[in-house]
Amino acid sequence: MPGELIRYERRGALAVLTLNRPDKLNAVNREMIDQLDLALDTAEADSGVRAIVLAGAGRAFSAGFDLDMEVAGAGTPDPAAVRRAIQNDFRITMRFWDCPKVTVAAVHGYCLGSAMELALACDLTIASDSCLFGEPEVRFGSGIVTMLLPWLTGPKHAKYLLLSGDDRVTAAQALGMGLVNRVVAADRLLDEACEVANRIAANDPLALRLTKQAINRSLDVAGMREALLQALELDVAIETSATAESREFNAILRRDGAKAAIAWRSAHAGRQPAAKTP
Repeated sequence: MPGELIRYERRGALAVLTLNRPDKLNAVNREMIDQLDLALDTAEADSGVRAIVLAGAGRAFSAGFDLDMEVAGAGTPDPAAVRRAIQNDFRITMRFWDCPKVTVAAVHGYCLGSAMELALACDLTIASDSCLFGEPEVRFGSGIVTMLLPWLTGPKHAKYLLLSGDDRVTAAQALGMGLVNRVVAADRLLDEACEVANRIAANDPLALRLTKQAINRSLDVAGMREALLQALELDVAIETSATAESREFNAILRRDGAKAAIAWRSAHAGRQPAAKTP
């Protein structure tokens, strides 16, 4: 069975998987990925499980994937190690997309960075009315591991979210962008997600599996899978490249924290000379 970082619970025909690192806002690290793999193996192998619900313990669904597992130390990261870490993040996210059983994410608090892509990879997403979404990677000089967003919301919304780094997108705004299926009161979140999952689980399992496969294949025919793999390569390039600005930003980040580093970048951008009019 999965370990302490991923709680596994059977609720009738459902398997409820709970990210359980609340002291770190459920930031997903390598050990959690290993336990998620085991949890999915368990649920997929159990013929009594007809749908899977993914939730988070504590104050948040998840603040993202733990950057500490990608870059070790203060020097230039090893490209091979970065590639392995990013590919592992991509793989676990796409396991929910490719899972033969229907997956439902129940998100609350914060749903940020790669954790937002993880929620998008689930077939349905139910959000609490107080949940905040965002993919702020560009603010830290990082890239997107699993570029699902433009396929699910369209290029205009995706470009705003990914290029601005806005991490205060409300659940109502996410609903308007088509990123979540339903917004409910926080105290009803898990019950609502389980109700939706049970409604799905009551249907014919073969028809469910093949219908999900047909939907996903239609996106693959349109080029989604190839585009995701190309985006992953660009993320590797981002994570293994350095500029004078990025080196200074990371030095401040290590020394003084995220707020100081972001404030420095904003001030630095303001000092750049204005572009000359042709």
